[in-house]
Amino acid sequence: MIKYALHYGFVTAGQATVTTDKEFHEVDDKPCYKVDVHGSTVGMFSLAYKVDDLWRSYIDAEQIYPRKFYRNIKENRYRKVETTLFDDKNKEATVTWLNNEKRKEEKKYDIPKETQDMISGYFFLRTIDYNKHKKGDVIKLKAFFQDKLYDFKVIYKGKETVKTKLGKFSAFKMTPIMPENKLFSGKNAITFWMSNDSNRVPLKIRAKMFVGAIEVEITEYKNKFVHLKK
Repeated sequence: MIKYALHYGFVTAGQATVTTDKEFHEVDDKPCYKVDVHGSTVGMFSLAYKVDDLWRSYIDAEQIYPRKFYRNIKENRYRKVETTLFDDKNKEATVTWLNNEKRKEEKKYDIPKETQDMISGYFFLRTIDYNKHKKGDVIKLKAFFQDKLYDFKVIYKGKETVKTKLGKFSAFKMTPIMPENKLFSGKNAITFWMSNDSNRVPLKIRAKMFVGAIEVEITEYKNKFVHLKK
């Protein structure tokens, strides 16, 4: 398990955990890693805007592509439970969700092969040998989220020493090129650091948002992160 704190200025506004199950889970007869990302607001921020979100991905252990993606969103009074099944062979994503009347709805989307979800995309980035890349290289991948397919690009910014509450670490620095949206300010609004070791742990994230800057920083690290080979 990895724990994080989300800072808004000098205030701790939220917390998050990333948990990778030690056991494999079968999806479509394929062994998968099960990864849970849970995030919530804390303190005064929780009184103003309460968040309690769970994101879950079942990632094919051999191909490092998603087989199943699940979201359970609780943000103030807003609720959404959604599941996406990825069929890489038939190049199709099937999204199911509960509508306001609690009835199940379903819709299918065409996707290219090797499409990632929001969690598996990071796990895919962990498999890359960055020693073979130079600063400024662009890494490309396809990502599907909710009802849209994204051409996702990440700029490799080279190696850098990053300071966290757990100490200083050698890290790979990266900046995703963000599509136009109402949340983040600019195409290069997000920067993140991945540990320069075999575990490739996400250490820190900085994001420029229209409401201000936030920082997500690692605070606790238990057990070994899943070491992927590709």
